[in-house]
Amino acid sequence: MRPDDLQQLTVPGSLAVRGDLVLVNTTTPDVTANAYRGGLHRVPLDGGGARRWTWAERDLAPRISPDGRWVAFLRVAERGKPPQVHVMPADGGEARKLTDLRLGAGVPVWAPDSRRLAFTSRVPEAGRYGEPLAGEDEAPKPDAEAPRHITRLDYRVDDVGFTGDRHARLFTVDALDPAASPVQLTDGSFSAADPTWTADGEHLVFVADRDLGRVETLHSDLYRVPAAGGEPTLLVRSAGSAFCPVALPDGGVVFFGTEATGVHAVARNHGLWRFDGTDLVRLTDTETVDCEKGAGAPVPTASGVLVAVRNRGAVELRRVPLDADGARLVDLELLAGERAEVKSFAADGDVVVAVVTTPDNTGEVVLVGSGPLTDFGSAVPLRPAVELTGESADGYPVHGWLVLPEGEGPHPVVLAVHGGPFMYHGWGFFDEAQVYAAAGYAVVLPNPRGSAGYGQAHGQAVIGRFGTVDVDDVLAVLDVALARPDLDAERVGVMGGSYGGFMTTWLAAHHGERFRAAWSERAVNAWDSFSGSSDIGWFFTEAYCGPDPEAHRAMSPLTYAEKISMPFMVAHSEHDWRCPLEQAQRLFVALRRNGVEAEMLVFPGEGHELTRTGKPRHRAQRFDHVLSWWARHLA
Repeated sequence: MRPDDLQQLTVPGSLAVRGDLVLVNTTTPDVTANAYRGGLHRVPLDGGGARRWTWAERDLAPRISPDGRWVAFLRVAERGKPPQVHVMPADGGEARKLTDLRLGAGVPVWAPDSRRLAFTSRVPEAGRYGEPLAGEDEAPKPDAEAPRHITRLDYRVDDVGFTGDRHARLFTVDALDPAASPVQLTDGSFSAADPTWTADGEHLVFVADRDLGRVETLHSDLYRVPAAGGEPTLLVRSAGSAFCPVALPDGGVVFFGTEATGVHAVARNHGLWRFDGTDLVRLTDTETVDCEKGAGAPVPTASGVLVAVRNRGAVELRRVPLDADGARLVDLELLAGERAEVKSFAADGDVVVAVVTTPDNTGEVVLVGSGPLTDFGSAVPLRPAVELTGESADGYPVHGWLVLPEGEGPHPVVLAVHGGPFMYHGWGFFDEAQVYAAAGYAVVLPNPRGSAGYGQAHGQAVIGRFGTVDVDDVLAVLDVALARPDLDAERVGVMGGSYGGFMTTWLAAHHGERFRAAWSERAVNAWDSFSGSSDIGWFFTEAYCGPDPEAHRAMSPLTYAEKISMPFMVAHSEHDWRCPLEQAQRLFVALRRNGVEAEMLVFPGEGHELTRTGKPRHRAQRFDHVLSWWARHLA
């Protein structure tokens, strides 16, 4: 895969199924237009491949009504505009716009009556984000808005922005009444998320910060509010946090959640929980089952609840019995995703469909129990991944992957460390590895201690220990790869973003003899300033490093910048609020003052997620710079 191939990728996303109607949205980067495009596709269950079903600028998140007659979805009708809820007949026809909200709408959720929809939307306060002040026709421009009066620590989020002046509110709308307008159910004093209807359609259940966000908290609970209007009331006080609730026919609810207190919420496995109106039970084992909420909410079926689970680099579709109590991973039926990654899934009765991706395929819609129904991933030739296993310095087992270029080698090597740290490399498609391999580099992808998908203890092993066992594990996986005769141990570079950028700088300082050059991006380099400048710094630093400032200094790569002598690229996004730009600036200045061949690359208008969801043109330009850097230093 070349950087130019970015706009050839078709990536399937969210799924919906009802009867024989299967819909999936796809996304394709358009580098020329600097935008993402894609529509809804219909996928026949009897084969024959997908066919385009809608043709707007971008349609996503299809949701089919319970009676199968209607499809609600989000549409970006015009580039640069926020998504709005639309509805159209399931047998085809014109889509009708249901919302016209200044900041757009969230994913719609059907009521049991197949008539009403619920969704959330961030509503700006007067005088901000294009909303005029009372009595005025035009809104002030951003630089003329009134100052923000901030009294809390949780006042902004990366890739969203300031939040206190535009909390997400809960709405309903009658999808079948052309004259209906959205009805607001929450007042904006807190943010509502993940709405679901109760089985009788009388209430909505949603997620909100504990005590409706009265003070800063890392805890979230389930609340419910009458669909006809009224005050929200607490439904479930979680054991730590709650996500993605789904109502059950018996009046209960299942949801994803963690078990933790205070700042100790990091590196916790997401479990599947059930509340039956009286008792709260964790259906899955705390240590071995880590539900991937990014693949979608739990899906109850007659034979159990479908969930996606992270497991040794795979994201597997598993079935959890409703009467389970702490079920371990080995006890859960595996439906899809073995040595692959389930990106989304849906079910209707016995029909289960999933979007499944592998290292050499961007993703296909799969009929579980049968096989692939689409060929989205065939447009660009991709390289397979080789699994790596071995032992760390203390005998701990290590795991990772190697993506090889064509040819016999010996190939120069790029060691790429993932972010998080409670994330993972895995069995899914990874565009970066494919681009570097196509350019002739062998790409090593380690999952050191601290990564997700290997048990909660594995994820928490680096708390208070950054730069110790995680470093040993990364180097152990690299050594396993370098034992191959087709890799060149004399030409190795190291790179990574976020925590991977942290690791890049750390390795350059402490194990510089092993690498020719380094590429660090969107990195944490100094915990002292990260604590006060990052959107999550107010809790994340203490959660992983403890409260002692001396420990922060000892675990900061910037502390050891004087030990770095190799060529070093510092890449960052100008509007990154997760790891703010000052983290890059401080490292760049320290390296240059020490005489290092250091360069800095800053992407305007981008946040922390540049490499995944940034503007297509910037993603392509970044690839060009990365390949130029490695051509200079690993040739």
